[in-house]
Amino acid sequence: MAIGYISSEATAVSSSQAFSHSFHGGSAAELLKNPPSVLKCPFMRAFLGMKTAFQPIRPVTQASSAKATPDLFAMTADLPVQVGSASTESLDNHQTRELVTLDTTEFGPRTEVMIGDVKERSRMLEERYADRKRSILVIGLSVHSCPVEVREKLAVPEAEWTQAIDELSSYPHIEEASILSTCNRLEVYVSALSWHMATLEIIDWMSQKSGMTHALLRKHLFVLQNEDASMHLFRVASGLDSLVLGEGQILSQVKHVMKMGQAIDQFGRQLTALFKQAIVAGKRVRTQTGIGAGSVSISSAAVELAEKKSNLFRLKDANMCIVGAGKMAKLLIKHLNSKGCSSIHMVNRSEERVKNLQKDFPDVTLTYHSLDEVARCIEHADIIFTCTASKVPLINKSTIGSLPSADKGKLFVDISVPRNVAPCVGQLTTVVVYNVDDLQEIVAGNKEERSRKAFEAENIIKEELKNFEAWQDSLQTVPTIKKLRAYAETIRMSEFEKCLGKVGNDLSIKDKKAIEELSRSIVNKLLHGPMVHLRGDGPSSSCRDEILENMHAVERMFDLNSESLSMGRRVDARTGQAR
Repeated sequence: MAIGYISSEATAVSSSQAFSHSFHGGSAAELLKNPPSVLKCPFMRAFLGMKTAFQPIRPVTQASSAKATPDLFAMTADLPVQVGSASTESLDNHQTRELVTLDTTEFGPRTEVMIGDVKERSRMLEERYADRKRSILVIGLSVHSCPVEVREKLAVPEAEWTQAIDELSSYPHIEEASILSTCNRLEVYVSALSWHMATLEIIDWMSQKSGMTHALLRKHLFVLQNEDASMHLFRVASGLDSLVLGEGQILSQVKHVMKMGQAIDQFGRQLTALFKQAIVAGKRVRTQTGIGAGSVSISSAAVELAEKKSNLFRLKDANMCIVGAGKMAKLLIKHLNSKGCSSIHMVNRSEERVKNLQKDFPDVTLTYHSLDEVARCIEHADIIFTCTASKVPLINKSTIGSLPSADKGKLFVDISVPRNVAPCVGQLTTVVVYNVDDLQEIVAGNKEERSRKAFEAENIIKEELKNFEAWQDSLQTVPTIKKLRAYAETIRMSEFEKCLGKVGNDLSIKDKKAIEELSRSIVNKLLHGPMVHLRGDGPSSSCRDEILENMHAVERMFDLNSESLSMGRRVDARTGQAR
C-alpha cells in the first residue's frame, strides 16, 4: 500500500516566520539573533528546521523559491494536513503500486500559531521522537513510473553514492540513508524519525539534485512505508520489479549497495538488516522458483531488439561497435557472441578494460578505440550499442552529422541512464535510435511464464518479510532485556558479596573467581529461556503479539519499570569498583 504525503506546494510559511508569530509579534531575525533558551534543545531545533547556529536547514535558492519550501512548523506540529490522492497503476499480474499525485493546496496566511508553554511543547516533542518506532521509508521512481528523460536527471553514479547519502543524512528527520541507482530505477531508502517530514526532505534533495520542481517530481514518485517499503525491496532484489521479470543483475546491484554501505556510518543497523534480508529473499527466489532460468537481461534484450530491428538478415554479418567496457558491455559481448558475432569494435576511455574483456572472450576479437575515435568507429559500424556511466551524451549530431549516408542506415541501442546518445540524433534520416524504454516489446514475450513463477516467489518474500519484522519487533524488547539482566546482576552480586562476607578471608583468589563464575553461569542459564522468548529467535519464532506479551509479563513479574533506574546505577557503581 502506498502512502500519501503532505502537500506543501503553493504558499508556505517558513519555519522562522511561523515561530515568530508565537512570541508576541517578535520578528524572526530578532529570535535568531537572541534565541530563547528553549531553542538550544536539539529537538526544538529539529522541530523548527534549524541547525546549531540557528540557521535554516536548507537555504531557499532563487530557483526553488519559498513556494517549494515545506512549512516545517505546520508539518511537525500535530495540525490537520491535506494528504494527496493516489492512483493505482497495474504493472503486471502480480504487482500494483500507487503512484502518488498530490493535490495542490494553499495553506494561506497564518495569523497566529498557538504554542502555549514552549518548554512543555519541547518536552512533548522530545518524548514523541524518543518513543516513536523508526519508520523505514522508500521514495523513488522506476521504468514503471516514468520515462528515461526523467530518470536520467536523477541518476546517481556509483562514485557519488557516499556524497548523496551524506547529504540525505544531514536532514533532521533522516537517521539512516541508502541509494539504489540503476538504469531502470532510483530509490532512496531511509530510516526516518517522521515519515511525512522525511518525505518532504527527500523530495527537496531530489529537486536540488535534478533541477526539477516538487510538483513535477511528485507526478512520477512512489512512496512506501515500513512493511510496504520492506516488501518492495525484497521484490526488487528478487527481480519481480524489474523491466525483465526475474533478471538476476539487480540482485548483484543490491549486494553492491550493501557492500558499499558497510563502510558508511549513515548506512545503519536498520538498513543493514533490511538489505541483508532482501539479499536472502532474492537468493531464495532464484534458487527455489527457477524464475531466472533462461532469463533475458537488459543486455540480452538489447541484442534481441537489435536483431529484430536491423535491416540485416543475421547479426553476425553486421559491423558491431560497443561504446563502454563495463559490466553491461561484458554482457553485450556474451550475447552477441551467442548470435555468432566474432569481431567487435570497442570504444572506451581506457584500453586496460578492453584487454580484460578480451581475456574473458578469447573467441571474440575485440578492437580497442579511444573516445576520440568514436566518430570513425560509428562511420564503419552498422549497429552501435552504448553503455557508459557518462553524465552527458557522448554521441550527438555533430558527432555523426558529417558521416556519409548509408543505404542500410545505422542502428543505435542506448541502454545507458543518463543516455549516451543525444535525442537529436534520432532526427537524422539515416539513423534509428532506441533506448532502454524501448525494450518493453522484447521482454513482454517472456513475461507470461515468469509471472507463474513470480506467484511462487511472493510466498517466499512474505516469509522473509516476517523474519525481518520479527527482528524489528525484537528491538522493542531490548530495554526490557537490559533491565532484566541488570536486575539479575544486582541479585547475583549481592549474594556473592554475602557469601564472601560469611567465609571471610579463607578463600584464595582462585576460589573467589570460581565462585563468581559459577554464579554468572547459573544466572545466564536461568535467563536463557526468557531471553529467547523476548527476542523471538527460538526454533519456532514467536509472533509480534506474543513477544510483546512476554515483554509486559516479565516487566510486571520483576517490577522492572520501577526498579530499573536504581538498579542500573547500583550495577554501574559495583562494576566500577570491581574494576
